[in-house]
Amino acid sequence: MFDFVHERKRLVQIVLALIVLPFALWGVDSYRNSGDVVSLAKVNGEKIGQQEFDNAMEQQRQRIREMAGSNFDPAIFDKPEIKHSVLEGLVTQRLMLLGAREAGLVVSDEQMAQIIATVGAFQKDGKFDKQQYEAALRTQGMTPAMFEYRVRQDLTTRQLTDAFTQNGYAADAVASNLIRLNEQQRVVSLAKLDLAAFAKQAQVNDAAVKSYFEQNPQDFQIPERAKIEYVTLSIDALMEQVVAKDSEIKAYYEEHLSEFGTQEQRQAAHILIALSKQASDAEKTEAKNKAEQVLKQVKQSPAKFAELAKQYSQDPGSAVNGGDLGMFGRGAMVKPFEESVFSLKVGEISGLVQSDFGYHIIKLVAIKAPKVQSLSEVKALITQRVKLQQASDRFAELAEKFSNTVYEQSDSLKPAAELVKAPVQGGVWLSKDRQSSAAWNEKIVQAVFSDDVLKNKRNTSAIEIAPNTLMAARVSEYQAASVRPLAEVAASIRNKLQQQQAKQALIEQGKKMLEQLQKGEKSSATFQAAQTFTRAQHANLGQDAAKALFRADVSKLPAYVGVEDAQLGYVLARIDAVKESDAADDMKRNRYAQQIRQITGEEMLAAYLADAKKNADITMKDFAASEKK
Repeated sequence: MFDFVHERKRLVQIVLALIVLPFALWGVDSYRNSGDVVSLAKVNGEKIGQQEFDNAMEQQRQRIREMAGSNFDPAIFDKPEIKHSVLEGLVTQRLMLLGAREAGLVVSDEQMAQIIATVGAFQKDGKFDKQQYEAALRTQGMTPAMFEYRVRQDLTTRQLTDAFTQNGYAADAVASNLIRLNEQQRVVSLAKLDLAAFAKQAQVNDAAVKSYFEQNPQDFQIPERAKIEYVTLSIDALMEQVVAKDSEIKAYYEEHLSEFGTQEQRQAAHILIALSKQASDAEKTEAKNKAEQVLKQVKQSPAKFAELAKQYSQDPGSAVNGGDLGMFGRGAMVKPFEESVFSLKVGEISGLVQSDFGYHIIKLVAIKAPKVQSLSEVKALITQRVKLQQASDRFAELAEKFSNTVYEQSDSLKPAAELVKAPVQGGVWLSKDRQSSAAWNEKIVQAVFSDDVLKNKRNTSAIEIAPNTLMAARVSEYQAASVRPLAEVAASIRNKLQQQQAKQALIEQGKKMLEQLQKGEKSSATFQAAQTFTRAQHANLGQDAAKALFRADVSKLPAYVGVEDAQLGYVLARIDAVKESDAADDMKRNRYAQQIRQITGEEMLAAYLADAKKNADITMKDFAASEKK
């Protein structure tokens, strides 16, 4: 069991990096139940509460925000289908955890301790430090209990998933057949029929245009839309209003002086006589005697330090460089080594220094003095920081006042604009059709088309459209949904019908030519130069056409195939030759077998989950029904 867990230390580091974790280890029941009276789902009697769901939503929100960047729209997480998807994921996680427990899979406290001790963020001077551990978690609003419980869950369920995904099966015959099919080549000549030529011949009369218009009114619908004016309050805008005084910049510089300097660094070289922690007394004595002999030679010939390091040092990384370790600051080396280095003068050689690695003889090569950047060098950076802090404070002060003003003086945005010293912007048309207003926050669109804003001609509430950004809007002009007139859309209808007519004529012609070719008769089809296709690589030929090529009977060549293609309309293909792949070597066979094992393993896991869900007692909140109430 420990081998499994030990091999997954990286998983712990990934979990730590994400660190938005919603569970606890000891006191688990009290954590999951305290204040969590709302049960959003039950899995075989185990509850998934509001707190667990909220944390999972926030984790997903952060993930999408990082992926979408400036295009991120927080309103998407108000959608019932998104909430359902997150809750369904938690149900699946709980099912996996219950399955792992039922299978007797566990991660012991000792294993957890060894894993956590290896995480770099929890270490100080290369060793696990409890205070560092607790501080790192505290910055994320977590306790060790919460972190350890989640990691234990992840490791436990990972054992179950790996039992499936890493144990798929791949018969030799299947691998061989897959290689043969996937790497088979077919030499093909294509004949493409010209859709443009058929389009020129297509005739569409006015009656057909009118008929299409009357039968498809939804295609010409103009959605309900509103012209709005709006005011925005944001930290970015406030930063343009605030001014950082020289006295404030200087005060910040003096308070944060440590941020604008580099620590002293030292360059040292050493000779290491290695000694393991498990060494016997005799081995310790032998190592020390050898180190003392080398030290004696160094003292006699200090100029030969590099030469002696190459000869005697048992540190393979530095010995070849004469023992040189380069420049480093405090905290980079083990404590006894560091203390010795920072006590020496340039050119001075230490006595024997013992560490966990053995005995060191150290020479200080150079000192790089600490450097502090002058105020003039960092003034621009500090100015931005001071302004950001002032703007943040101002935003916190104004946010509630802004919200109250747009609500209390709901017949105009001017008072709110004067409050935050921002212009009232206007001239923007928003459509109730979300697709037409995709660049706008969905919450704003919904608010604009609410009865209170449209019918009662009030301001919207102050809505958060991005982090530290509030917006309020009101409608200045409104247009109800309507249908565009026939005269306005007749040309586009005519063109669409001509294309449909041309494509149908092209397909009929293509099928007629294919029938002639398959009978061995002459055809007007003009085939291009032959190309070689595989199932994976088929140039600009669509997927359906490629499938037809490789489904074709090639017992007699040339073989002819005709297929409708979304891009090309209709394609005639002549298969001139079939080339089988060379006999697969072991490396290729193993690569294919591994892919098959992965696929079958994932299928087994999917089947296990489907069966587990089928047999489990699961209830979930219906978010769509809740929104309708």
